Parts: sequence; structure tokens; C-alpha cells
Amino acid sequence: MRKGPFSPSQFVSTEWSTTAQKADFGNCLLRFLDAGCPRELFTKKFYTRLSMTFGNIAHYNLEGFYDTWFTRDRHRAGFVQKLLRWPCHGDPKFTFSDVEYAIQQVMRERNYLGRFELGAAEELRAAEMKDPERLEAKYRKPRQVFPSAEEPKEVAGAPSGPAAISTNTAVQINLF
Repeated sequence: MRKGPFSPSQFVSTEWSTTAQKADFGNCLLRFLDAGCPRELFTKKFYTRLSMTFGNIAHYNLEGFYDTWFTRDRHRAGFVQKLLRWPCHGDPKFTFSDVEYAIQQVMRERNYLGRFELGAAEELRAAEMKDPERLEAKYRKPRQVFPSAEEPKEVAGAPSGPAAISTNTAVQINLF
């Protein structure tokens, strides 16, 4: 029984991969995205193939790749954007370009980008709501406090008596 939208008959085998392996990879990727990219579905076998498709690189290891692309919705949205922009280079007899193209079509039909972008917006909103004081300081002008019109306060070291200047008195000074 098929576990996704792809069947082996849709693809061309390569010297190193069967049509069933190509279909399994495509279905595995879509199942992973549908589930919200949980770590337990990101197996070594899946990582190895994914790191060789869509222009991906290995990021040194499985954990680095997962942390880069799948820990937050904004990262997942970036990953989906990257996959959707990939031009699917190569001959299907030698590459997974036929699978990449088929995956892109299903990703567009299922609107993965919109889903993850919506999740990213919700993540941002939740993070910002946790820190209202910081946002108040950032977006609202602080209230200015002006000294009262009562007696001026004496400042240590400042002249006092008639030579002192009152804050209530306008003073014109000649600098020349």
C-alpha cells in the first residue's frame, strides 16, 4: 500500500536508486513536512538523501542540518522557499530531479509555504507578547518629566544667593 502521493511508476530509476526509492523519498519528505518536521521523523537515511537533493549541503551532520532548517516555523518556511525555488537540475536517469519537481508541485498544492509562514507569524507574535515592557519602551514615546515651577533646588557646588540663576528667570548672556 502506498504511503503518499508518489508511486514508483512516476519516476525514472538511476544507476544507484530504484524508482521505489525515489518515490519513498518523496513520500517521506512530504510526510515529514505534513507532521510539522518532528525530530523523530528526521532519520539518518532521510537526512542523507535530503542533503543530496534540492541543492542542500550536509551542514556537517544530521543535528546541524535539523537545527538549521526545522526547529522553528520561520526556519521551516525558509526551507520550503528554498525547495520551491530550486530549478531541479539534471537528467532523471542520474539525479533525483524528477522527484524534486514532483515534490515542488505537491508542496504548492498543499501550500506548505503559507502554513509555515503563518506559524512563523504566530511565533513572532507570541514572543513579542512575552515582553510588553520592552515593546512599550520601543514603540511609545516616554513621558517627559518637567521640574515644577516652585522653588529651584540647590545643586551642590553651584553658586547660591543673589548670584544664582533661578530656573524661572529668563537670562540673556553676552558671550563677547
